[in-house]
Amino acid sequence: MTVFATFAIILVLLAIGYMLNVWRVVPENASATLNLVVLNVCLPAAILLYAPKLEFERELIGLIAIPWVILIVSIALVLAISRLARFDRPSTANLLLQIPLGNTSFIGYSLIPVLVGAGALRYAVVYDQLGSFLILTSWGLFVISLYGGGERLRVPTILRRVLSFPPFIALVLALTIVPADLAPMFDQGLHLLADSLLPIVVLALGMQLKLRIARNHVSPLVFGLLAKLIVMPMIALGLAQLFGLSREMLLVAVYLTAMPPMVTSGALLSLAGLAPDLAAALIGYGIIFSMLTLPLWHWILSG
Repeated sequence: MTVFATFAIILVLLAIGYMLNVWRVVPENASATLNLVVLNVCLPAAILLYAPKLEFERELIGLIAIPWVILIVSIALVLAISRLARFDRPSTANLLLQIPLGNTSFIGYSLIPVLVGAGALRYAVVYDQLGSFLILTSWGLFVISLYGGGERLRVPTILRRVLSFPPFIALVLALTIVPADLAPMFDQGLHLLADSLLPIVVLALGMQLKLRIARNHVSPLVFGLLAKLIVMPMIALGLAQLFGLSREMLLVAVYLTAMPPMVTSGALLSLAGLAPDLAAALIGYGIIFSMLTLPLWHWILSG
């Protein structure tokens, strides 16, 4: 299946998921249930399938560094623009989380095999688990605590969340006891579960799409999407070249940086009462516009 055919199918599945929710064909918590299936079954299966094939390469250090450098750049950019544009604190909190954190697990794991190749998923696991996930559990909790008055940032809290996260457990197992060449029965079973990522994820995202936005949040929304989908991937491309990453790692770094804002960070912002409509709009519009920007990045990187 071609890349553009895949994006066409994604748009159709998004529309189906959205209409299933609008017409109330599915329960209100259907998307949450699908997300739990992905989190506890499909993502660990993909990690167990591809992560054991990882071998230490010096370039992996650069790949891991990219999301952390993106975090530092985005913090500086958001704080500067928020002050100039006089964004309110909830909007600033949204941008501080949603610009550096992309949907690297759900959408990323689904699209990397299509955009780069199935073998590149092992690099996506590294970027996601040692970059996005650790940033979410550290920087994410800090922002929620600082701007939303939530629980204070504590090391035991971070460690507990990291060590109990199913994909992270799968990563530890994959790097320690799971062999690179699995028995055919296990290999086929993991492939079946991993390949179900794309339809389940996209249907769930369609059910969660919320596009309404208050007028005072339009400017943060536009700035956030431009920074997330255009500016940060440009920086990731420059960093990947600077670090001398292999072609495969470079593509993974740019594509994962170009993913739309993370659903989990948006949920945290909403639970903390930090502009829930902006959080939902960044995710919803981010998914829709990424269906345009990701093919654009594919065209640029294929040139």
